Amino acid sequence: QVQLVESGGDSVQAGGSLRLSCVTSGVTDTRYCLGWFRQAPGKEREGIAGFYLNGGSTYYNDDVEGRFAISRDNSKNTLYLQMNSLKPEDTPMYFCAADRGTYVECMTKWERRSAEVGAWGQGTQVTVST
Repeated sequence: QVQLVESGGDSVQAGGSLRLSCVTSGVTDTRYCLGWFRQAPGKEREGIAGFYLNGGSTYYNDDVEGRFAISRDNSKNTLYLQMNSLKPEDTPMYFCAADRGTYVECMTKWERRSAEVGAWGQGTQVTVST
């Protein structure tokens, strides 16, 4: 069973940076995608960044492309999301996620089928103020 524990959420000013961490356990092979979603109150959960373990392919949605970077330290079983040039609209709750499948299957879920993602962390709050 995959377990995910996020940390690193904080309050920052617009233009600042934060790094979120997600310690993973139970990921037994490389046919997994790991990544990050975020959800604002009253809105759907949206996939913003993904990392496929078999080959290291990455995915970013248009809102964060060029500002956020996803990476993984295999020795620490930890996934990171480096967030730079933060904007007030980057404010919501961030969730670490994991799912097993092909790269295309995973990225399809990140793009538009969040309800089908297999495992979630508890979430960490990011607040960006002006």
